[in-house]
This record gives sequence, C-alpha cells and structure tokens, in this order.
Amino acid sequence: MGFNRTSWARPDRLLLLAGIACFAISAASSSGQSADEAAVAGHVPDQLEQAEKAPVTKQDGGNGPARWWAPGEGRRFPAFLTYGNDSGELGLLNDAGAFETAGHPFFEPLGRNGRACVSCHQPADGMALSLKSIDERWRATGGKDPIFSAIDGANCPNLPPADPASHSLLLKRGLFRIFLPWPPKARDGTPIKPEFDIEVVRDPGGCNLDPTYGLNSKNPTISVYRRPRVVANMQYVLHRNFGIGAFVGKTGEPAARDPENGQPVNMNMMADARQPTVKTQAVEAAITHLQFDGVLSPEQLQRIKDFESQIYSAQVKLDGAGSLIESDGPPGMGPYNLASGDKGVLGNNITKWVIPVGDAWQVKKSGESEDQFAKRQSILRGQKIFHFRTFWIKDSMYLNNVGLGNPVKRTCATCHGMHMTGMDTANGWMDIGTTNLPWAKEAPRNPWQTEDELMPLFKITCHKDVQPHPYLGRVIYTQDPGRALISGKCNDVGTIVMQQFRGLAARAPYFSNGSAASVRELIDFYDRRYNIQYSEQEKTDLGNFLMSL
Repeated sequence: MGFNRTSWARPDRLLLLAGIACFAISAASSSGQSADEAAVAGHVPDQLEQAEKAPVTKQDGGNGPARWWAPGEGRRFPAFLTYGNDSGELGLLNDAGAFETAGHPFFEPLGRNGRACVSCHQPADGMALSLKSIDERWRATGGKDPIFSAIDGANCPNLPPADPASHSLLLKRGLFRIFLPWPPKARDGTPIKPEFDIEVVRDPGGCNLDPTYGLNSKNPTISVYRRPRVVANMQYVLHRNFGIGAFVGKTGEPAARDPENGQPVNMNMMADARQPTVKTQAVEAAITHLQFDGVLSPEQLQRIKDFESQIYSAQVKLDGAGSLIESDGPPGMGPYNLASGDKGVLGNNITKWVIPVGDAWQVKKSGESEDQFAKRQSILRGQKIFHFRTFWIKDSMYLNNVGLGNPVKRTCATCHGMHMTGMDTANGWMDIGTTNLPWAKEAPRNPWQTEDELMPLFKITCHKDVQPHPYLGRVIYTQDPGRALISGKCNDVGTIVMQQFRGLAARAPYFSNGSAASVRELIDFYDRRYNIQYSEQEKTDLGNFLMSL
C-alpha cells in the first residue's frame, strides 16, 4: 500500500491491514488494484499513528436518558420511533424492521475510548449529533461521556480532560477534530505535491502548532473541526444514478471508486469526500474516532452498511402545523415517503420537485384551525421560495466556473437539487464561503466585545506555477481548507460537500463548521453572501419549510 512508516511493518499492523483489506479482495480483478491497495486510503496510517499517541482516560457515560443511546446498552431498535425536538417531532423509519442492538457493531463500544458509532450518530438527532445533546451529556456526566474523548472531542489531545475550555469547539459549535496528514497522500500512500503552501495564522485550539500533534511534528498533521454528518437516508446519499460517472462533473478529475467492485461512487458522503464507501469510512472512523486497535471483520462492516442503508429520518410534526405525515399530506414529507422515493434523481419543477408538496394544504380542511392552516400555508410559500425565488449567485467555486456563468441568476434548488433530500445530485464539492474569508463567520473585533475566536485560521499561498484561485486570488485565508487537504489543489481550498436537508430541526447547528446556530442564521448567511434581500416574511416562510423537512 505504500506505507513507509516502520510501525506498519509490525506483525500486528500487518494483521490489521489484512483484516481491513479482506472486504475489498473482490475489487482486485475489476479495478486493477491489489487487495492491499484497495483497503484504506494513504492518509489512514498517519491518522492511526496520531490516534495511538492520544491519551485515553476512563470514559463512562452510563445509561443515558431514554433519548440518548449509550454504547453497549443493548436496546431494541423498533421499526418506527419518534423524538420530540424544539420545533415538533422527528421520526425514524427502520425499513428492515425491529432488531436487537446487543452485539451490533454500530451500537457496541469497539475502541479504547468507549465510543460506538451511535455515540456521534444519535437517533434523536436524526442520526447526527445536536449541540443540545452534547450540552446535556456534558452536564449529566461532568464531561466523562465518551463523546468528549481527548482524541477529537477535545480541541487537542494535550489539553486537560473534563475542562470546558479544552472542549470549547465541541461545546459551543458541536465540532469534532479531524486530523489529516500534510502533505496529503494518494490512495497508495505516496505524497501528493500540493499546489500551495500552508501556514498557521491562528491556533486557538492549540493543536496545529503542538510539537506532538501539529504541522511541525514528526508526523505533520493539520487539525480542522467539523460537524458529524447524518447517517440516515443513505440510499440517497450513496446513489449511483444521475450525474455519477467516471469523472467528477465539477472538476473533471477521475471519480473515486468502490474498492469492492471498481465502480465510480458519488463522493457525497463526507465533507471532503476522502472515503468512497460506508465500509472504508467505517474503517477510518474506527481508527480515528473510536481509537480501535482491532480488526473490523467483513461481517461487522456489512452490518454497519446495512443498518445505515435502512434508516430514514425526517420531521413528522411541526409545532403549529401539526402532523406532516397524514395520509393525504404532502408527498415529500416524512420518513415513509423518503423510503419509497426515487433515489438519485435530479429534481425539477414539473414531474420531480426537489421536495414535492402536491395539492395538500392548498385548501383548509375540516377540523383544521385557522392557526394550523396559516402555518401550513407558510410552509407552502417557503417551498415556492426554495424552488422559484431567484437571486444572483457570484464567485462560488465549482458553481460559477463550471459553465453557468458568473454571476448566474438561480434559486436554492439549483445546488440543492436532489429529489427528496435537497443535497447535490452530482458528485463534487463547492465553496460558498462558510470557511473561507471574507465570508466565514468570525468573532467581531471591536472595543465592546470580549468573544475569542474559536476556529483556527490558515494562510494558503498558491504557488506561482499554478493559476491563482479565480475568485480569491493567490493568497487565501481559511478556517478549514476542506477538500484541498485531500487533493492539494489551490482551487479546492474551502470547498465542502453539501449536506442533505432532512431532519434539520433535530440537529442544529448547521454548516460543516457549525457556524449557523439555527435555520434562521443559515438563511441569513445566504442572504448576506448573495445579497438576496429576502423580506422578513420570506425568511419566516423559508425557515418553516426547511424545519418541516
């Protein structure tokens, strides 16, 4: 695999690699790769080396309240369950039927720090993790729940455990540390020559300049901080239908391929698209987030994949509007409609709306109160704003430079176009400014505020032998280089794979860096970024629509 570090030559490491690779052996003949080359991406050994250095203190969250799933509890996961949230109620459909979670690799604490996959992908939070749940677990356990493990729950593993200051990024923004080698590495482990130099301008978490964990350590690593992604509705996330082929449409580069069958994948699963499949992502997550020293078996990997493929999550009740899943309700609402919907279809305004509402709620029903009818009318107006309210989109990498023009007059549904989910149908990533200056959220600098900036800041200087970034120039300041940490490309700085819209009410905050604390803040960001000039009524209606998803 091209692993050059001595530690990977040890017999136990070779055993680990053999175990990781066993699920990928069938890919050798179809993709031309050896089994080892198809096993894990080249950055994983460096991540493992750092994970082994990180301290592991005793973490015990105990059995949480009914809404919190603690690792190893051994509960029964029903076919359908609901959880209340601040805006109503979330519903989860287990399309394969009820099962016992005891012994299931998604729910069992596999690693040294006591975590399981479910630790950061909670059913009550739409199979992600809300800031509200993080705060509740901190208070309930005094910072000893496994989600606060030093490896990534702290700003840096070198900080004192159970100290709120050590976990400020997680407690204030819901962010976990993602640590990646620099320079980046190709799948076979060989270094990629980056098109830019990177410098640490600001390091409030203390990890990027740390002599053990930082950029200048013996194992040069860059730490960025991101939200957990949703692991529900994955048949949409992982589709191989519209827009998925041998090349990434937005960049022209070869698409990543499934190591089991050699087929191109859509690369929409992770914020930086660094892993191609649920199985390869599970291998990396076990090493980095769970500090797992063992071998995930083919059976365990398949059970994780099967579980994530059978869960559908969506809001089922919205305060004021009532049930969203009535038999004569909108065909785009609720988890049952998601389960039966067409996966990987580009939405349109004729036959396959991104989020269809049909004729439901157009006329006041018998028994429906005036307030309920008014709230449902607001949702319908919000759906029309999403599909039809045009604005000028400007200077957005992999949107304005792919043949649409700069600026281009479009709508929300232009980018968030996948039928039933609102995520991107085609593969690829883009930059709307959530992590790059001048648009990224920063603590204001003035004499009347004392807020310290939470996020790191990096200076990117594109090399003179490459074209400067078309919108940001040769020098870029970013809180998270995004896909560029994987590709090493100047144009990829700050680009992020967009998320799906389902279950938004259950999993605030939003954006990969948690910079929008609410859906209203998310709308306000777009309003500023593209000078949309939404009216107050439009913001309210669009927010009600998004919260109903």
